[in-house]
Amino acid sequence: MSVIEKKLHARSNSSCELCTSADNLKSYALPPVAEKGATLEKSILVCETCFTQIEDSETMDANHWRCLNDSMWSEVPAVQVMAWRMLHRLKKFGWSQDLLDMMYLDEETEAWANAMGDGDEEDENKIIHKDCNGNILNDGDSVVLIKDLVVKGANFTAKRGAPVHRISLVWDNAEQIEGRVDGQHIVILTQYVKKTKEGGQ
Repeated sequence: MSVIEKKLHARSNSSCELCTSADNLKSYALPPVAEKGATLEKSILVCETCFTQIEDSETMDANHWRCLNDSMWSEVPAVQVMAWRMLHRLKKFGWSQDLLDMMYLDEETEAWANAMGDGDEEDENKIIHKDCNGNILNDGDSVVLIKDLVVKGANFTAKRGAPVHRISLVWDNAEQIEGRVDGQHIVILTQYVKKTKEGGQ
């Protein structure tokens, strides 16, 4: 068990921070995950059921998520963010919208919650990353560079056609993504990339 996982168990009394189940618990780092990796503040302890449905929307059981009626009031920002995101995914159900209407997130937490685009599509303030062709980019996508890019401070040029797998979105800047080219972690402007497929390998 990792140090973060031990601290999550202590914080949650060894129960899922979303549905309170005590079975098959694991740490879950809320995307977007920084290059340096998961942190306690950006992670929650979840059960296998919650984890599976968070990762695969096709397995979603709306009734399971009525648990958010309680967990949305958590004092832990990461739990608030995950509850908010799941409620937005379930907005077609009246009860979910009712809960969202009751939720309050401070400005910083709301920006974090919105970072993955789970909020209202009509929200003019939502940051959406798009490639050179206008395709929406998501965390984990694969892209290729459409021109040679001189990387400042790294003494190398990222060549046109170079693949960048499992990109990370810069959550507060729609024109920037992060990824690795030739083993170097760099920030890339979205206007210089073309999306190749969902979910990089």
